[in-house]
Parts: sequence; C-alpha cells; structure tokens
Amino acid sequence: MTIRYLHTMVRVLDLEKSLQFYDLLGLKEIRRYESEQGRFTLVYLAAPGQPETPLELTFNWDGDTGLPSDSRHFGHLAYEVDDIYETCAFLQSQGVTINRPPRDGRMAFVRSPDNISIELLQRGAALDPAEPWLSMENTGHW
Repeated sequence: MTIRYLHTMVRVLDLEKSLQFYDLLGLKEIRRYESEQGRFTLVYLAAPGQPETPLELTFNWDGDTGLPSDSRHFGHLAYEVDDIYETCAFLQSQGVTINRPPRDGRMAFVRSPDNISIELLQRGAALDPAEPWLSMENTGHW
C-alpha cells in the first residue's frame, strides 16, 4: 500500500480575514476553486517553495453554523520558522495573540481567526531563552 500526503483542510468563517492571517505566516495562495452550485470557495495556500504541502481553506458562502466554538478537536497546524522570536514579534505587532510564548526558544502557539491552533517551531536548535518571551505568561489555550 502506498500513501501520499495531499493537504490539510480547515473551515473558515471569514475568508478575507483568514487569508490575511495566513499571509502573516508567509503562506501564499497557490490555487482557488469556486463552486457556484455548491456555494463554496476552496483556497489552497502553501509556504514558498512547498506547493506539495498545501493548506486548504474551505469557505461556505451561506455561512457555516456547524463550526464548533473551539476547534481543539482538529489538533493543530505546525510550521518551522527561521527565528521564532522574530516571527512571534512580527505576529504580535500585527495584532496576533501569542497564546503560548516561545519561552524555551523552540516552540510557540498562536490561533487563526477561526480558532485553529498554529504551532511555530524553531528551525534547528532552540534559541537561547530571552525576554520578553521568557517571562511572558500563556494567554488562553492552544
């Protein structure tokens, strides 16, 4: 048996707000499909140079009241970054809450506008613990 990863799908309530959030993470739109009959839009995003690992955003035009208020059943998306401190500082400057700060220089969590947990991992070895992250408390949950 052979298996090949295709994509991860998450439902979104506000497509533009979600696209802005994932753009902050550096993901870019690689394709889009709109179904007039099905009344939905699928937008595929990927990190630069990684079109083989897309994230599919599914937007239902007539709303999606079936979404739970807390998407923890989903788990999380994980992305590796060059500098976890720089990435978190940028996201924070753009109004993104850092739910689990990178106190260990290795891992942080944020949430998308649709409450999807996003894990950010430092590429290579953990950075030396540094302020303001070292003493920053968790916000909410991830």
